[in-house]
Amino acid sequence: QVHLVESGGGLVQAGGSLRLSCAASGRTFSVYDIGWFRQTPGKEREYVGRIDRNGVIADYADSVKGRFTISRDNDRKMVYLQMNSLKPEDTAVYYCAVAPLEYIGRRAEVYDFWGQGTQVTVSS
Repeated sequence: QVHLVESGGGLVQAGGSLRLSCAASGRTFSVYDIGWFRQTPGKEREYVGRIDRNGVIADYADSVKGRFTISRDNDRKMVYLQMNSLKPEDTAVYYCAVAPLEYIGRRAEVYDFWGQGTQVTVSS
């Protein structure tokens, strides 16, 4: 089992940057791909991206590709979401979650062990 805690959210102006962190506990952390999602009130959770268990392969939603970068440090049990060139439409609560083994999709309902989320607000 893995327990995830997000941090690093805040208020930033459009065009600015933030780095979110996802801290994990649990001995099996390094065997799982980790996904990032975001959610705004009244909307379904939206896929942002995913990084594989080795930190080599990352996948991104078109809406963030080229602006966001996911990385991980398995020794420290950390996953990061570097967000650059932020836009007001990036405003959301951001979550990290564990992908089932061998799953490479984007469906939020398949992911597990969700963190509590961290709020990101981008002002125009």
